[in-house]
Amino acid sequence: MELVLALGIGVLTASGIWLLLRPRTFQVIVGLSLLSYAVNLFIYAMGRLKVDAPPLVGSGAANPANYDDPLPQALVLTAIVISFAMTALLLVVLLASRGLTGTDHVDGDEGE
Repeated sequence: MELVLALGIGVLTASGIWLLLRPRTFQVIVGLSLLSYAVNLFIYAMGRLKVDAPPLVGSGAANPANYDDPLPQALVLTAIVISFAMTALLLVVLLASRGLTGTDHVDGDEGE
């Protein structure tokens, strides 16, 4: 399971970086989204992957190590909301830039 998760994070990171280096603005936005997904998976994986573990420590709990850590889940939830707002803002800037310049290239040049 850890190998699959590590490969997934690696593929998302590599795809995001590759798309960030593309000349079109929409590809840059998708690359940023993929990078944010990779970071979210990484943060979630650092919170100890446990199957069927209760999320909260009760009042009579003896060992807190047997319970799931809620902090990475809260951080990822916050990061999802922030990345959604960032993507919406970038799409609005993309539409405004395309309307003003007539192109969606990052540097403004049509020739590749």
